[in-house]
Amino acid sequence: MRKFALVAATATMLATSAYAANIVETAQGAGTFNTLLAAAQAAGLADALSSQDNLTVFAPTDEAFAALPAGTVDNLLKPENKAQLVAILSYHVVPQKIMSGQIASGSTDVATLKADGDTTITVEKGSGGVTVDGARVISADIEASNGVIHVIDKVILPSN
Repeated sequence: MRKFALVAATATMLATSAYAANIVETAQGAGTFNTLLAAAQAAGLADALSSQDNLTVFAPTDEAFAALPAGTVDNLLKPENKAQLVAILSYHVVPQKIMSGQIASGSTDVATLKADGDTTITVEKGSGGVTVDGARVISADIEASNGVIHVIDKVILPSN
């Protein structure tokens, strides 16, 4: 009887312990980031988003990518445009975990992973919520094992 109780308790603990998904797995599970995930794969960034710790991803939805001019996404996914795709995607990633409660009212520039040119995004918090370079945060604080996702309503583009 005692052995049965131990096995039952262990099974219960395993069933109730939550598996902490990384950023890529969390985005896959949401089902609304297929274009972002395809772009991250084409850019060679999916592994970094899966394994690097303390990231904040401002993640455009599939609808946000669809709002770009016709042909833009297809063009960016071409191998010859990989550098441009990497620049755009890394502009959406901050190398620190920032929860919405940590964002102060007003305007703050935050460093991104983008390596050249524009390397900061402007995060603004006001009565209308949080925006990132003009993209509105529509869902915040989606935690992953290696960081956090904030869903945004448009693709943010570096000026260069």
